[in-house]
Formats: sequence, C-alpha cells, structure tokens
Amino acid sequence: MKYLLFFSLFIQISMAQTSNEIRLIIRSDDIGFCHTANEACMKVYTDGISRSVEILATAPWFMEAVKMLKTQPNYDVGVHLCLTSEWENLKWRPLTNAPSLTDADGYFPQFIWENKTLKNSAYLLQKPINIAEVEREFRAQIELVKKYLPWASHLSAHMGCTNANAEVKALTERLSAEYKLPIQMPQGTLPIKGFGGATKSPEQKEQDLVAILKALTPGTHFLVEHPGYDNGDMKGVGHIGYENVAYDREGVTRAFTSAAVKKVIAERNIKLISIKEALK
Repeated sequence: MKYLLFFSLFIQISMAQTSNEIRLIIRSDDIGFCHTANEACMKVYTDGISRSVEILATAPWFMEAVKMLKTQPNYDVGVHLCLTSEWENLKWRPLTNAPSLTDADGYFPQFIWENKTLKNSAYLLQKPINIAEVEREFRAQIELVKKYLPWASHLSAHMGCTNANAEVKALTERLSAEYKLPIQMPQGTLPIKGFGGATKSPEQKEQDLVAILKALTPGTHFLVEHPGYDNGDMKGVGHIGYENVAYDREGVTRAFTSAAVKKVIAERNIKLISIKEALK
C-alpha cells in the first residue's frame, strides 16, 4: 500500500512538472531558395535556437542545402511543399510536367490567390488546376527530399499552397498519411505572434523575441520565420511591396542567434524542441 501511494505521488509530481514545462519550436523556412538563405538557415541551428528547417525541393539551391544538411543529421527537416515562385528576379519551376500549375513562362506563379495590390501578378487559382498534376508534383517533391534526406519528418506548406482549395487539402492529408509525414502540428501547440516585421531593425527583432520569451506560459509554443543575411544573393531578392527582404531576414538570423535570447531561454529553462520531437 505504501509503495502504491508513493508511486501515485511520484506520477502526480511528474505530471505537474511536465505541465509546467515551457517548450519552444523554432522553424526556419525556405532553405534551398538561395545561397545566403542556406547559410543563414544552418547558422540558426549550429549557433542558434532553431531545431527544424523546411526545404524547398523545387528551388535552385536545393542541392547545396542537401550537402549542408547532411553535415547536421540531427537538424529536423520538413518537406516544404511548393506551388509558387514569389520573387521577381529569382524563379523556379515544378519538378514534373504540370502545365496547369505554371505561368505563361513555365514557372510556378507568384501567388496562390489573387494579390489585390499586385493586380498583374500570376496566381495559381486564376485558372483551373489539375489535381492529378498537383499529386504528381507533391509526390516528386516529397520523394526527392526523402532520397537525399531520409530523416525528413514532416510536411509543411510554402505560402499556404496545401490549402489552395478543398481538393488540394484532401490530397495533402492523404499523402501525409501515406508517406507517414505529418502536416498538422500537435493539438494545443500555441503559435507565437508579435515577432518581427519587415520594417523592424535587427535590434528591434531581438528585443521583440526577448520580450516574447519572458512572457511565455507553460505549453508548447511555435514560431515560424525565414532566416537570411543582408548580403550576397539575397540582396537581389524581392517583389513589389516587399523589397527589403535581405534586411528583414538579417534581423531574424540576429534574433535566433542572440546571446540575450539564449540567456532568457536558459534562465526560464525553456526547452528547445524540433517538430519531430513535438510529434512523438
């Protein structure tokens, strides 16, 4: 009887400790789209707080990203499913023959839905899309990533493409089950709001993140951002309405590798986890 009471008390204490734990997922998006993004996405893992990274199989610097990620096999990788190519000076195409998914030049369109500000920009849903082409393309992207990075653990959506319409959403859920790559985060995961912004300086972004971390409550929190540097080929990336991409993303990298941010994480005993760990 005493043993049972002791065991029951131990379980209650353990559950209380777990319920008071603050867990943090930092997801870095778009590795593969340019050399500078590749470097930054790796930096925020090796010297920072990111534990998951999303790779674009269709993007031009995919193979370099693969080589980099192979040096860090504990870096959790997601297949960043893609049906868009948003930048003006940098474009990519589908891996498969998919005429219903491309613009007049054979590239993925700039957006999924019509952009009310950029009236002349091509968008995916301005013409009927062939769901069989979407399936072939998504399969090709998943299988290319799995070929080179077999530890990939989940799917994610570039610019919301997996919710383009009900057919695409249902297809994605089916492929997620078939490939055993979850697309949904665990129930109860709390998205972090209020970090960053294209007009904020790197110093402001660092201050934002410190303040957010100081206010986190127990539970699993989730922040998605796009690391970069204000140099190299990222300086040539942008589109109307978002021209300061390199400057914006330099601030993300600065915040994710900040000593002040790491100090708060240590002081509050915040546990950094990957999406793979959260899904267990």
